[in-house]
Amino acid sequence: MDFSELRDAITSRSYTRIADICDSLMLRVAAEGVPFQDDWPYALHLLGYIYVDDINSARFLWKTIPAAIKESHPEAVAAWRIGQKLWTRDHAGVHEAVRGFDWSQEARDLINSFSAIYTWKIFNLLSSAYSTISIQDTALFLGMPEDETTDYVLQHGWLVDHATRMFTVKKLIVSKEQKVNRDKLQRLTEYVFHLEH
Repeated sequence: MDFSELRDAITSRSYTRIADICDSLMLRVAAEGVPFQDDWPYALHLLGYIYVDDINSARFLWKTIPAAIKESHPEAVAAWRIGQKLWTRDHAGVHEAVRGFDWSQEARDLINSFSAIYTWKIFNLLSSAYSTISIQDTALFLGMPEDETTDYVLQHGWLVDHATRMFTVKKLIVSKEQKVNRDKLQRLTEYVFHLEH
């Protein structure tokens, strides 16, 4: 199986394309009637779904992976552990699952990028949900030690009261401008083209 397109996406840090590339390769293999090999990039496939926040597809893929593969691919199991924590909205657990495995070189940058995006997403949720929150709770949500958490939130305008160990939250200004996601636009264009022909 030629995984060069997948390797190119990883090298170019086009992480939003990973799940689609794996899906296309999987369809191609199925159409050719070739049985899946032990070298299928299950971990990257799962992480691709997780990266684009498609937990339903990640769950479906996980259910289709044979038990023998799950036993012999610890990185796929570690990737699904992240998916499980996302599914149950266990924010601290997501961070623990990310840090709890020694990821392969090809997955490491993807994981680091996901972790940064996830931390920012949770920070935004905290900013919109709280006016004050404890240092301890914030650290748990953001998956950082308390000193790093304090540095992180102070950089974004929050205030800290060391005596009460509480943060005063600065609400983020939400921009109403919409960005066009090129990958989604391309998929939509291809879908419409397929429907018309």
